Amino acid sequence: MTFPVEACEALDAGVCLLDESLAVVEANARAAELLRRPREGFLGADAHDLLHRDAEGGTTPRSVCRLLEALAAGVAEQGDDGWYACGDGTVRPVHWIGVPCRTGGGRTGAVLVFHPRRPGAAGPADASSSPADRLALLAETTTVLTSTLDVEEALKRLVRLVTPRLADWAVADLLGEGDELRRVAVVHHEGGDYVSMEQFEGPMPPVSHTSRMPLSRVLRGAPPTLVTPEDYRGRPDSGVAEVQRDLFLATGMESAVIAPLRGPHGVLGALTVARGRGRPVFVPADLTLVDDIARRAGLAVDNARLYERQRHVVESMQRHLLPPLPQAAGQEMAARYLPAPHGSHVGGDWYDAFLVQDADTVVVIGDVVGHDLAAAAGMSQLRNILRAYAWLPQASPGEVLDRLDACLPHISDISLATLILARVRGDPDGGSWRMEWANAGHPPPLLVSPDGRTRFLEDGLGVLVGTGLGEGHRTAAVTLPPDTTLVLYTDGLVESPELPLEDGMDRLARHAAALVRRPLESFCDHLVAAVRPAGHTDDVALLTLRTPGRLAAPQT
Repeated sequence: MTFPVEACEALDAGVCLLDESLAVVEANARAAELLRRPREGFLGADAHDLLHRDAEGGTTPRSVCRLLEALAAGVAEQGDDGWYACGDGTVRPVHWIGVPCRTGGGRTGAVLVFHPRRPGAAGPADASSSPADRLALLAETTTVLTSTLDVEEALKRLVRLVTPRLADWAVADLLGEGDELRRVAVVHHEGGDYVSMEQFEGPMPPVSHTSRMPLSRVLRGAPPTLVTPEDYRGRPDSGVAEVQRDLFLATGMESAVIAPLRGPHGVLGALTVARGRGRPVFVPADLTLVDDIARRAGLAVDNARLYERQRHVVESMQRHLLPPLPQAAGQEMAARYLPAPHGSHVGGDWYDAFLVQDADTVVVIGDVVGHDLAAAAGMSQLRNILRAYAWLPQASPGEVLDRLDACLPHISDISLATLILARVRGDPDGGSWRMEWANAGHPPPLLVSPDGRTRFLEDGLGVLVGTGLGEGHRTAAVTLPPDTTLVLYTDGLVESPELPLEDGMDRLARHAAALVRRPLESFCDHLVAAVRPAGHTDDVALLTLRTPGRLAAPQT
C-alpha cells in the first residue's frame, strides 16, 4: 500500500491513511504535530482506539463512532464535533472527514483528514459548563500532574490541559528559595492551536511583602482572586506587578483567576487562567474549580520536590561513599561517577582503589543489583567486605571473589552483584607492569596501548557474587607495557534500551583509542561524553589507570 505523503505535507491539516482494519499505516507531518506524538508513536495503532474521545477525554464505544459506521457502509462522512487524544494527555477538538479508498487486492481502506475546530464551532464553551465537565477536568488534571516527576514539565502539561477548555491563556509561576519567583510556562490557545509565549517566561522580580496587587497577595497566601485589566491600570507597586501589567497589556486578557499552588507547608507558586474577548468572563463560581486545579498542582509540585530532595540525599551519600584515589608510585588514576538521569532511580554502581600490604594497587569496579537506596547501601557493605579480603597479600583475585561469594548471603542483604577485582604491581626494575584480575559477571576491562590498539580482557570470567556457589572465580594475568591505559566501567556507559551491549563496547573501544593521548582526567571526561548512550537510564562508574611511561600528552 502506497501513500503520497509528499503531496500532503503542504496541507494545513492532519492526514492519515487507514488500512482495511482501520489501523494507521501512514501520516503526514501535520498529523504528528496536531496530535503531539512522534509519527512512529501512532503508526500501526487502531485509529478509533488511539484517537476518538468524548469532550471529557473519555473513550468512546466503537458502536457510536460515526467514522467506523460510515466506512463500514463504504460512504464518506464528516463531523464538527470530534475530539482526538493527544500525546501530552490533552484532547483536541477537531473537524474531521473520512473518505473510503481502494487499495491493492480489492481491499478497502480510508483517508482521514482532520484539522483543529474553529473557535465557536460545536463543543462546550468551557470546562466549567456542567458538573460532569468539571469532574472530568479535575480527573485529567490529576492524571497529567502524576505523569511526571519533573516539576516544570508537569506544570507545562497542566497549562496545556486547561486551555482552551477553561481559558484562552494559562500561566504557571513557581517560588524558589527565599522570595525568588520563576514563570515556567505561558501558553495561549488561538485558532485551534497552542502558542508558547516564551517571551514572558523566565525569572521574575522577587515577591513583594507589601504589594497589594493580586499576584503578590496570592503568592503570600491569599485565596483565589478574580482579576481584570482594571487591577493593573494604576502605577505598579512592585516589580512583579509591573511584569503582570505588561502581560495583560500584551495579550489582551479580559478576565482572569489567580490561584495559589499550595503544598502542605505553604504556597509554592501560582496558577493564572485568563480569557479574552468573545468568551464569558470568570465569575465567583469559577474560583472553586480553579482552586481545586491549583491545589492538585501544588501537591504534585511538593511531591516532586520531595522526590528530588530524597534522590539528592541518596546521590550525595553514594558520592561520599566512593573513595579518593590513592597516590601510587608512577601510575596515574582517574575516576568518574554519573548518576542516572532525572526521574530514574539511583543505582548501585561503584568503584574502589587502594594500596595493600605489599604496595600493590587494587582496583575494583562493580554494580550491585537494584536501583534504590538499598543498592547504594549494599554497595558500601560490599566494598568494606572486599577490602578486608583483598588486604591479604597471599590471596589471588579469584580467591578473594570466592570468599566474598561464600560470605555474602550470611552477612549482607545484597542479592547479586557484578564486579571486577584487579591487583596491579610494578616491575622494580622499571619495566612493564603486571595485572592479575578476576571477573564476576561484569563487562570486561579494556586495555588501550599508547598507539591506539585496544583489547578487551575476556579471561577470568566467573559467576556473579552473591550466588553462594563457592569455587568458581579464576584469576587471569596480563602484562601492562608502559603508557598502557586500563579502563574499567559499568554497563550504564555502554548499554541502553536502544543500544545493545556489544555495540556500546565497540563505541567504547573506538573512542578510547582516539582519546588515549589525552591526560587521564581529560580522557575520562571526553570518553563519558562521547560514549554514554542517548536515552541512557542507568548510572555510570568509570575507573581508569595508566602505567608509567614517556607518553607526551598534548594540550586539551
